[in-house]
Amino acid sequence: MANLPILLDYWPSMFGMRARVALREKGVEFEYREEDFSNKSALLLQSNPIHKKIPVLIHNGKPVCESLNVVQYVDEAWPEKNPFFPSDPYGRAQARFWADFVDKKFADAQFKIWGKKGEEQEAGKKEFIEAVKILEAELGDKPYFGGDSFGYVDISLITFSSWFQAYEKFGNFSIESESPKLIAWAKRCMEKESVSKSLPDSEKIVAYAAEYRKNNL
Repeated sequence: MANLPILLDYWPSMFGMRARVALREKGVEFEYREEDFSNKSALLLQSNPIHKKIPVLIHNGKPVCESLNVVQYVDEAWPEKNPFFPSDPYGRAQARFWADFVDKKFADAQFKIWGKKGEEQEAGKKEFIEAVKILEAELGDKPYFGGDSFGYVDISLITFSSWFQAYEKFGNFSIESESPKLIAWAKRCMEKESVSKSLPDSEKIVAYAAEYRKNNL
C-alpha cells in the first residue's frame, strides 16, 4: 500500500466524504486514515498546517487540502475516466459557482439545524430550506446538476444527504415535502457505488449528532 494516495479523513464529515466519492468515481484505490479530532495526527498537522482540518489527500508525497480543491485535483490527476466538469469554460465556471454556493449557503445553514437550538436553529432551518429550493430550481428536470452525467456539483452536494435524516429529526421538518426533486436526485446518486460506499449510514449520523447535542448544547 506504500504507493497508494493517502486520505486523512473523519467518517461523519460531509467534506471528507467528497474526497471519498471523487476517488471512487475515478476508480482510484487509496489508503483511508481516520483522524481523531481531539488528538490530531502529526501527519495531519504537518500536511495542513494552515487549517489543520480534514480532508487531506496525500498523493506522491504531496498534500492537497480543502474538500472542493481535493475534488478538482482528483479530476485533473486522473483525467482518463468520468470527468467531473463540462468541457466548455462556461459550464466549468457554472459548476464551480454552484459548488461554492453549497459551501457558502448550505454548509453553514445545515450546522445550525443539528448543532444549535432556539432562534439560531430556526434561522438555520429557514436558510437551509431557501438554499434547498434554489438548488432544486437549478437542478430542474436534469438527472444530475451537470446534465446527464454525475459531476462536480453532485459530488459537492450529495455527501450532505447522509445527514438529511439528522436535519429532519432535530429540525422537525421534512426535506422531501420541501424539495421532492432534490430527494429524487439524492436517491439517483445513491445508486452509484462511488456514492453508496462513501456515505455512512444515516442512523449512525443521527446518533453522532445526538451525542454532539448532548455534550455541547
